[in-house]
Formats: sequence, structure tokens, C-alpha cells
Amino acid sequence: MTGDLVPELLALGSATLGESGAVILPPRIRPVWRGASIAARVVPVRCSPGDNLAIHVAVATAPPGSALVVDVGDVGDRGYWGEVLTTGAQARRLAGLVIDGGVRDVGALESLQFPVFSSTVALRGATKRARGSVGGAVTVAGVVVSEGDWVVGDVDGVVIIARADLDRVVAAARTRFAKEIGYFGSLRSGATTVELLDLDASLVEVVGGTGHRAG
Repeated sequence: MTGDLVPELLALGSATLGESGAVILPPRIRPVWRGASIAARVVPVRCSPGDNLAIHVAVATAPPGSALVVDVGDVGDRGYWGEVLTTGAQARRLAGLVIDGGVRDVGALESLQFPVFSSTVALRGATKRARGSVGGAVTVAGVVVSEGDWVVGDVDGVVIIARADLDRVVAAARTRFAKEIGYFGSLRSGATTVELLDLDASLVEVVGGTGHRAG
């Protein structure tokens, strides 16, 4: 599968993909501006804690259309990314950034419409002189991310799809998406989620005269 998959991954969304076998990043990884979304191949980046030299190198070397997924170690409260790196990344046609650490210049990121997902916003800057790596594999927020994996992020969160699992996850997500479309029509026609999902309503005690059916 190629970049032609990007619109479909965005349409399926992180929630459906996460229920279909993609690996879910912790909920602390959130879009830094409303409406940000991303679907791209991953370039993993590992920074020394408190330093973002590896990110600068990644922006200079990552292929167009890819997204940087960054591990910053145990020093998250730094502004590892901001308007300057965003401007460089857009000029090189990168797709976005996912980082388990801080970013800053959020207003500029939103104005530039560059998708960024981070665990915090932080003013204090990072140094640019320590070792790191670009490519290979890194562990970001407890999840192993390898070069060539896919990342999908939106308002609901961020998921990673391992390269070897891509076909299986996308097929399962398509099936789930189609099933949910069918649910919507049935619910509007009066069905309940209890019926559609074959739930055991007998496990729930309904006390008093609520005047409503279970569901």
C-alpha cells in the first residue's frame, strides 16, 4: 500500500483503527490544535533527554510525506518543536509530528496547519548538542515504533500500525466501519444498541419507573 491509502486512513480514523488491531498510544498524546489530523509513514526519532538535535537532523533527512515520531526520554517538559522547525518541515513536505514530550508556538502551528500531536506544551527550549538517532526503531510512550510503520492521529488520539500488520488492520477497519454505518440506520429506525450488539441486559438492574427501555 502507498500514499494513496492516506485519505482512507484519515476517513477510518484512529478510533476505528484502534479497535481493529492498531496499537493505541496513551491518551496523553493529543493534537495541539483543534482539527489536526495525520496519516503517514513513520520516521522514528530518538533524542537525548532535553536535546532536540536529532529532530533537526530528521527534518533535514526524512522523505517527503513521512511523519516524525519522537522519543525524548524522561525529560518531557521542553519545547522540542516550534515554529522554526515547522517551517523547515513544511518546506520539505513532511506530514507531521508525534512526540511524547513538549512543543511550543502552538498558535503558529495552528496558523500553519501543521499536524502536531504531543504530550504537553512547554516554553523552555532544548539543547542541540547531544546524541540521538533517526530511523531504525524507538520506543515512544511505551510503544515500539519502527521505520515504515504507519501513524494515524486525529481528535480521538493516535495509533501506530506496524508495517507487517497494515493489510490486516485496514481490512478489519473497513469491515468495522461498514458495520457501524449499518448500525446508524437501524438505530434511527428504533433499534437499540442492546439488540444490535446482542448485549445481556439481564446483568443490569433497572430500578424504578424510568419509562425507558434498556439501552
